[in-house]
Formats: sequence, structure tokens, C-alpha cells
Amino acid sequence: MCVLILFKDVSKRYKNGTVALRHVNLEIKDGEFVFITGNSGAGKSSMVRLLMCEDIPTSGDLIVNGSNTQKLSRRQIPKYRRQIGIVFQDFRLIPNLNVYDNIAFSLRVVGRRRREIVRKVNTAMELVGLVHKARVYPNQLSGGEQQRVAVARALVNNPRLIIADEPTGNVDPSLSVEIMNMFLQINRMGITVVVVTHEQHLVDQMGQRVVSIRDGRIISDTSWEKGDTDEF
Repeated sequence: MCVLILFKDVSKRYKNGTVALRHVNLEIKDGEFVFITGNSGAGKSSMVRLLMCEDIPTSGDLIVNGSNTQKLSRRQIPKYRRQIGIVFQDFRLIPNLNVYDNIAFSLRVVGRRRREIVRKVNTAMELVGLVHKARVYPNQLSGGEQQRVAVARALVNNPRLIIADEPTGNVDPSLSVEIMNMFLQINRMGITVVVVTHEQHLVDQMGQRVVSIRDGRIISDTSWEKGDTDEF
């Protein structure tokens, strides 16, 4: 498998002097499922912002699918982001659009044809079990259902990579494992999945690679399937 994400000695210092990441070295291969864990303030959100090109490293290189994010122009960033599906803790659905239109929104923005939109949106709704909710609005859905819509929206552009940032933070605890199993199903489709979370008890149930960070540094990298653990 090729390396899809490469953090190469990446550090991030903000203008207020806060150092969020310190000399991070990390490889994530195409098709992997990886949890990134750590307490609040550990640097998880900064990693997500760098991956989404919302920020750039202060030093080091971040290479995603062959693109060095520091060298992307403003015009190149939208195309770069289309290879990534992002799922947020707070769903970020458009309240005045129904389920179908929320999922279709990004396809319409980039000018996809109606037939393609219908096919892709229906496929995404089937994958998350929401075909019967196509004409329902976000405020009529449970938290778990809203997160399913967000997952479908992330999938609809056929991304190479899904990033889920605290995806179970606003759903009932009883649904957390269900949401994670959905990401496992997506990963089995060949899509690389990176889940950022502080819910260690949930991570422990899933049997996947776990990268733990503290104070902006990677402190361990554990592959449960191989039984290998690297301590830093």
C-alpha cells in the first residue's frame, strides 16, 4: 500500500505563541483505518486543520496523496479538499435543506449532472440506512440520524480519505459503537478512514491502529491487528 498521509517533522505554532504540534512524524497508508486519540488540547484538532488545509505547518512537511499542502495555491485547495470527506462533531447540516439536498449540496456546487447526483445521493443514503428519510429536515432527525446524514455527505464525492473529528461527541452513547461500525464498513470499501477522538473506551472496542498524542507529540502508535506497539 502506498503512503496516503505523511507528516514529516511537522510542528505548528500559532501567532499567540501556542505550540500545538511538535515534530510530528506519521505515515498513514492508503486503505488504513486509524484512530488519533488524546485529551483536549493534545493537538488533535490542529492535525485536522492541517489535513484540511485550513492551516499550514510552521515547519516540516505534510504530504497528502502526493501533494505538499504548503505548496498548494488558493486555487488548488478546493480541488485538494474534494478528495477528502469530513465528518464533524456538530454535524454542520444546512437546516433549511432536507436530507437528500444536504447530501447533494456539494455535488451541485461543483456542477455534477442531475443523473449523477441522483445516483450518488441514493447510493450514499442506502449505505447509511436513510433512504426513507430523504425528504425529512435536520430538526426532525435524532442526533444519530443527523450524523448519518453527515457521513453520507462526506461519502458522496467518492473521497480517497474520510476524516471524522469527534464523530460521536453529540450522539447518544448507545449509538457510538454503531457510528464507529459504519466507519469500519466504509473502510472495507477501500477508503482510508482517520477518526479523531478522546473516547478511549470506544477506541479499545474497535481493534484498529491507534495513534496517541499528548502535548503535541506522538507518544504511541499501536497496531492491534499486528500486536505491535511503538512508544515514543
